[in-house]
Amino acid sequence: MNKAPDSAAGPRWLTAEEQYVWRAYLHATTLLEDHLDRQLQRDAGMPHVYYGLLVVLAEAPRRRLRMTELAMQAKITRSRLSHAIARLEKNGWVRREDCPADKRGQFAVLTDDGAEVLRRTAPGHVAAVRQALFDRLNPEQQKALGEIMEIVAEGLQPKEAGADLPWLR
Repeated sequence: MNKAPDSAAGPRWLTAEEQYVWRAYLHATTLLEDHLDRQLQRDAGMPHVYYGLLVVLAEAPRRRLRMTELAMQAKITRSRLSHAIARLEKNGWVRREDCPADKRGQFAVLTDDGAEVLRRTAPGHVAAVRQALFDRLNPEQQKALGEIMEIVAEGLQPKEAGADLPWLR
């Protein structure tokens, strides 16, 4: 793993090849997120991040998670999560429940209506993901992409206490 040199050595500018890879990554991820947002807005009237929250809740035991756990799994700030849950509640897709063991804690719970909208929306979303990403890559490229993204994510998600991570803000 590359470690940054001492700051006294000055910045490590990107090489031409690294600049190419960086810009290709930014271009592709921006277009991919926009593509998935447009598909979900068209098919379900929700942004991609809301769909992701519904998926996480659908996969949770009893379709419920503490809000802090949901923020961590979604990799978003608690304030962004609170806003998203309020919108999902307004649609009747999620409800909040107080945590009996912790008076300050709350659960987000996927409602039957939320599960139904997810059931209806999932096939189109999976088709959009497949068309935009997986159909363009061979199996070796898919495996390499997964391994690379896992390495990047691990490097950005420190385990030490006090780490500055979105769900802790």
